[in-house]
Amino acid sequence: MENSGITGKNEVSEKKFYSLLGLSQRGGHMASGEFMTEKAVKEGRAFLCIVAEDSSDNTKKMFRNMCGFYHVPFCCFSDKNTLGHRIGKEFRASLAVLDAGLAKAAIGYLRALGIAVAD
Repeated sequence: MENSGITGKNEVSEKKFYSLLGLSQRGGHMASGEFMTEKAVKEGRAFLCIVAEDSSDNTKKMFRNMCGFYHVPFCCFSDKNTLGHRIGKEFRASLAVLDAGLAKAAIGYLRALGIAVAD
């Protein structure tokens, strides 16, 4: 795991969060990339949308507004390379979790890390 400056309980939450992302991908419950994430949100299949913090302001604003309109929990977390690496892909600016249970658990870990998740 990268040295992100997170220690103790937060480190455990971060590891579990990334494990959930990998599990979602392997189980076919993940949409990744801007096009597929946008499609999943608009079709009502997304239960959580995650956008990398190093994405452009335009991308973050677009997903924040779209998720607000479609009532999908949204957060900005991590960076493109880490998000992609944790799901076994190249860099990814955005992800959507397509399983309600996995999304709920991921939101719990994000909140334990002190990350704001907009509902």
